[in-house]
Amino acid sequence: MSLLVEVAGRSDIGCVRTNNEDNFGYDARYGIFVVCDGMGGQAAGEVASKMAVDTILTYFRQSAANGRFQTVGERAEGVSELGQAVSSAIHLANQAVYESSQTHASRSGMGSTTVAVHVGKHGLYSIGHVGDSRIYLVRDGVIQQLTQDHSLVMEQVRRGLITLEEAKHSEVANIIIRALGAEDTVHPDIDDLMAKPGDVLLLCSDGLTREVDDDGLQEIINQNSGKPLQTTCDALIDKARVGGGHDNITALLLRFKRQPWFQSIFSSLGGGSPKWQNSI
Repeated sequence: MSLLVEVAGRSDIGCVRTNNEDNFGYDARYGIFVVCDGMGGQAAGEVASKMAVDTILTYFRQSAANGRFQTVGERAEGVSELGQAVSSAIHLANQAVYESSQTHASRSGMGSTTVAVHVGKHGLYSIGHVGDSRIYLVRDGVIQQLTQDHSLVMEQVRRGLITLEEAKHSEVANIIIRALGAEDTVHPDIDDLMAKPGDVLLLCSDGLTREVDDDGLQEIINQNSGKPLQTTCDALIDKARVGGGHDNITALLLRFKRQPWFQSIFSSLGGGSPKWQNSI
């Protein structure tokens, strides 16, 4: 089954911060989509998140040019070639951020979260993440979080030390326990999944999820299901701003659609896909 992927994204400074340390990027030609949330003094967080996004995108562009995926860092166990590629790209991003933080005094201590989706053929896609940015799946109107936050409070929740409600109001909710650039190596979580027509993926920074809970995200995505994807993205950002916008807010949306029969024929005749669509 061939699927098309629609994409829309937006990053907003929010209502409190004076600069935006979030970055996102994608290259639909190679099926790679990324959101990063930077941290660090001065403008270092913004540098870290942009460096991470650029490194991940460059890895997939170069891999396409070379005709193969280079394995970087530890091998991800039990995942597909797509998943291993996501892992390698995240390892490269970690190296770039870490080395820059070690060689530039003004960037000391900088780091970034990351969530990445790599879409392959026949509906297979792989996800990878480090930190507390998130990936959600909305299928048949129901939302599911696909990632687990690498944060202190969520680790306490997983161990049964505090409740999820207590975690939401914790004074240490902003402390993450895994980030790009924190150490010379990183351990991303990687997973392989299958898409269905109508599925929506949301990649976002915690500036969105701290202001809008899962039910709120689901409601906005469902209410805008028949509208352009950018409209949904804007509605998510606007809701977070209304909620206070205490942090930078980034949302990147992917929607899977069945490829029309005439486009499949066009592709089989060597015409490729129309430039305004991405065939997966």
